Amino acid sequence: MHILDKIVVTKKKEVADRKAQNAVLDLEKQHSTFFNRDGVSLSNRLKQDKQSGIIAEFKRHSPSKGFINQLANVVEVTKAYEQAGVTGVSVLTDQDYFKGSSEDLMAARQQINIPILRKDFIIDAYQLTEAKCMGADVVLLIAAILMPEESKALAHAAQSLGLEVLLEIHNADELKHVNQYVNLVGVNNRNLDTFEVDLETSIQLFHKIPNDFVKISESGISDVETIVALRQIGYQGFLIGENFMKTNDPGKACQAFVEALSI
Repeated sequence: MHILDKIVVTKKKEVADRKAQNAVLDLEKQHSTFFNRDGVSLSNRLKQDKQSGIIAEFKRHSPSKGFINQLANVVEVTKAYEQAGVTGVSVLTDQDYFKGSSEDLMAARQQINIPILRKDFIIDAYQLTEAKCMGADVVLLIAAILMPEESKALAHAAQSLGLEVLLEIHNADELKHVNQYVNLVGVNNRNLDTFEVDLETSIQLFHKIPNDFVKISESGISDVETIVALRQIGYQGFLIGENFMKTNDPGKACQAFVEALSI
C-alpha cells in the first residue's frame, strides 16, 4: 500500500474517533477565542512585494526520513521564524506519521501574529473546524487524496469558516481540483511514488495554473538561488520544510537564509 493510502486509512479512523468524542459545537465552545478570531490572510501577504515569500515549516518527523529534529521547541522555532522575516509558518499536526499535534499549532498561535498553515491530511469538514479552533489561518488540501468534488466541497466549507485554502498539486492531472474557493495553489516538487524531488515540476506547471491564484512552490528548496529563479518565473510563495528543521538551530538557519535572500 502506498504511504499516502496508509495515511488516509489512519486519518479516517482518527477523525471518526475524534468526532465521536467531541461534537463540532463543543469544539467551537471550548476554543471560542481562537474560533472567533479574524484570520490573517496568507495570500494577501504573499502579494506584497516586500515580503520574503517564505513559509517556514515546523516539522519534527517524516515517514520517509524518520526524525528530522526531535528536540525542537515549537514556540522557540516559530517565534524565531517570525523574527527572521518569513511571510507565514506551517505547522504539522499529524501525530502518527509526522509526530505533530494540535497543541503545537495552538502554542505557536499564542506567540506569533503571522499566518499559520495547518499542515495535515484533511479528508473531512470536521478537521476544518479543528483548524479554526487551533488558531490556523490556512488549511492544506492535498489533491492526491481527494476527488475534485471533495476538494471543492472542503474548500467551500473552509471559506465559510474564514479559513484560506492552499490546494496542493503534484502533476497536471490534478489541476482539475482547482476551484473558485481556493486561494493558493502549491506545486509539490516531490514525487509521491519515489519521494525524489525535481524542481522542474514547478517550472512545468506554473503557466498551467490560472493566474487568479497565488502560486507556491513546495519541497526541495534549500538555497537562495532556487528562490530567485522561481521568483523570476512568477512564484510568490516558497514552502520550506526540512532545510531549516534539520539544523541544530532552525531559527538561526532561517534568519541567515532570509538575510541572504534580501541582499
